[in-house]
Amino acid sequence: MSASGRAYRYVGPHHVIAAVQSADSGATIRIAADFADWVVARTAEELDEPFTFVVGTDGALRLAPRRSEHVACASGDRVLSAGEISFYTEAGRWTVNEVSNQSTGYCPDVASWLAVAQALDQASLDHPDYFTHAVVFRRCPTCQEHNIVREGHFVCVFCDADLPRRWNVDLNADDPDGP
Repeated sequence: MSASGRAYRYVGPHHVIAAVQSADSGATIRIAADFADWVVARTAEELDEPFTFVVGTDGALRLAPRRSEHVACASGDRVLSAGEISFYTEAGRWTVNEVSNQSTGYCPDVASWLAVAQALDQASLDHPDYFTHAVVFRRCPTCQEHNIVREGHFVCVFCDADLPRRWNVDLNADDPDGP
């Protein structure tokens, strides 16, 4: 469970999760040696772009190419966080450049940062102290659509209803038998 007490279920389109196969899962990065092995297999072009990431419920970071689905990176499982991440080298050491919780498949709360920081620390990767681009997700209680809150404007873009201030995308996120 994450520091926020939440494991996120996939809430995106059903056809995407139906297409997930175990072979689609991301590379698991638990320790610095895992990252070193993973990064040497990447091309310069790949390293110029962000990567898809998830933090599994086991606390491990998983990385996949940017255009990968988060749910595929997670092998269809619940996650403690998900988003995009980029890296750069500084004085011969790999460092996280940017990291966000941008995942419309899981819609993780910004509170999921703690799970990301713990996974990056475990892999000995220097990182910022927070999401460099934090995305605020909410589900509209009126029309049930998922929204990205922009500029603190908590209003549904689909029906103009007020959005809650607290994360509510999947109220049964921790219930294994939830919808």
